[in-house]
Amino acid sequence: MERIANPTDLEARRRAAIEQRPEDRLKITVCGGTGCQATGCRKVAARLERVLEQKGLKGEVELTITGCHGFCEQGPIVVIRPRGVFYPKVKEKNVEQIVTETVQSGRIIEALLYRDPVSGEAIPFEHEIPFYKEQLRKIFHQNGHLDPESLDDYLAVGGYDALAKVLEQGDPEAVIDAVSAAGLRGRGGGGFLTGRKWASGRKAPGEKRYVICNADEGDPGAFMDRSLLEGNPHAVIEGMLIGAFAVGSEQGYVYVRHEYPLAVQRLSAAMAAAREAGLLGKDILGTGFSFDISINRGGGAFVCGESTALMASLEGRPGEPRAKYVHTVEQGLHGLPTVLNNVETWANVPMIFQGGPQAYASVGTDHSKGTKIFSLVGKINNTGLVEVPMGITLRDVIWKVGGGIPGGREFKAVQTGGPSGGCLPESMLDLPVDFKRLTDAGSMMGSGGMIVMDDQTCMVDVARYFIKFLSDESCGKCVPCREGLKACLAALDRICGGRGSEDDIALLEQTGQWMTDASLCALGGSAANPVISTLRHFRHEYEAHVHEGRCPGGVCKELITYAIDAQKCNGCHVCVKACPSDAITGEKKQVHTLEAGACIKCGACVSVCKQDAVVRK
Repeated sequence: MERIANPTDLEARRRAAIEQRPEDRLKITVCGGTGCQATGCRKVAARLERVLEQKGLKGEVELTITGCHGFCEQGPIVVIRPRGVFYPKVKEKNVEQIVTETVQSGRIIEALLYRDPVSGEAIPFEHEIPFYKEQLRKIFHQNGHLDPESLDDYLAVGGYDALAKVLEQGDPEAVIDAVSAAGLRGRGGGGFLTGRKWASGRKAPGEKRYVICNADEGDPGAFMDRSLLEGNPHAVIEGMLIGAFAVGSEQGYVYVRHEYPLAVQRLSAAMAAAREAGLLGKDILGTGFSFDISINRGGGAFVCGESTALMASLEGRPGEPRAKYVHTVEQGLHGLPTVLNNVETWANVPMIFQGGPQAYASVGTDHSKGTKIFSLVGKINNTGLVEVPMGITLRDVIWKVGGGIPGGREFKAVQTGGPSGGCLPESMLDLPVDFKRLTDAGSMMGSGGMIVMDDQTCMVDVARYFIKFLSDESCGKCVPCREGLKACLAALDRICGGRGSEDDIALLEQTGQWMTDASLCALGGSAANPVISTLRHFRHEYEAHVHEGRCPGGVCKELITYAIDAQKCNGCHVCVKACPSDAITGEKKQVHTLEAGACIKCGACVSVCKQDAVVRK
């Protein structure tokens, strides 16, 4: 690959890339994110390649394996562009029909189309599917179009143009001013103003400075950063280059989870291509600016997502946080000024300089600018990654983008912000999603997890799940977090097990406040949120467990019993076959009986009974 020595060379290379990729060219994109890889996208892509070759179409039709398209439950996803014909859950056996009928003849195969889970309507085009139509994809939109390992694909959509503008202007302070004017806030959890952080890092005394990308995404069910690294790694590299120029750094690091091998592979390939082209390394674009990046893989500790613990791990020490009376922008990695932002934050940076800070700031709210990517999971029809403008309501995310609650069940709560986030009830569904409003409501933006729960959820058990996770992941360095989480978990175990008391509820409240006030780092300081928020909004469920010996969600086994409604049972014998403990007896076509002492409360009988004759008390 010929080195791009200056902005003129970059523009020439871009024009050549665009000419090779006309917008009206017939193109098949196959989602190659981790989710689609798990459901067989590589076999589908290999079959597509063979069929295109057999039909003599390889020169006419471009086949691209892209990053994650976001609609993860629909994988493997195949989209025929430029029309945008969308085929979900494609199998190898469907490939020849897709090539013959849609690629060659332009016909849409109705049997293979996506169907709306609520209306049942078949929707042929990607942009008409509500999951995509209701989003505002500014950071994530290229994921479904680009080969993540192709530098030319990224150049063709304007890649590295922002970097060229910044280096040509040659004013680091102006870069920081632009980021400040755009109002970009860190997307990793704290929501700190990025421009202010960069300004502090630039001014801090030190012989050198470091720039770090935090890709240690540890929240259960969250995979936004992974998908950006897998689908558009050059955007992250370009953002880091701009940040490095602004703060005066020559060395950067990407600290990535060990469990993200595909992200590492594609990021490594993108970095190698950028180095070969002269966009990473020495004398970038002939400006004298030099910057390179190394990849470090974490060992899987959740606490290493915290900035000081991450830097300790980078130095080869145990990943334990330190007190933050000295900020990492002043004394971070190796005791030198260090600017750390997460993957999504770095991917936002180029957009500020492509359209200008005012255009960037035109999206969002007064306190939170731009868009945010969420991992939308749980009891929701459409699960996956969604990008929406700051200020959108929770109701719109859950019903317009997510398609509502499966099976017509009632909504109960949504948890935002990962395991340290809060659970918000139905009365808060019209809350605008931004950093300030979520925090004021007792939750947080976090890195972008959003878990939806229906009326079959026990909020006490939800709090117990997250406290158990955090207790396992606490580094144990400070007493409030280490012992506070143990005490909370023990109390929640007692309550869910039918042994709880009013004293346990009081202990949860007192310990939660103690942890919030006295913990060393943000993990401990926010760890009580699942307990505090569920006590605030769902206290009646705690009281039902303690005072009535009842679990309103029907989840806590020690507090539920199963019985057969004689008025509904038709003796079909299906529950008898499903019961693993032989607790159900009865002759066919006769009312069955359930022996409570033999029942292990697995719920298998409930799931198979079509007459709803098995009732949970």
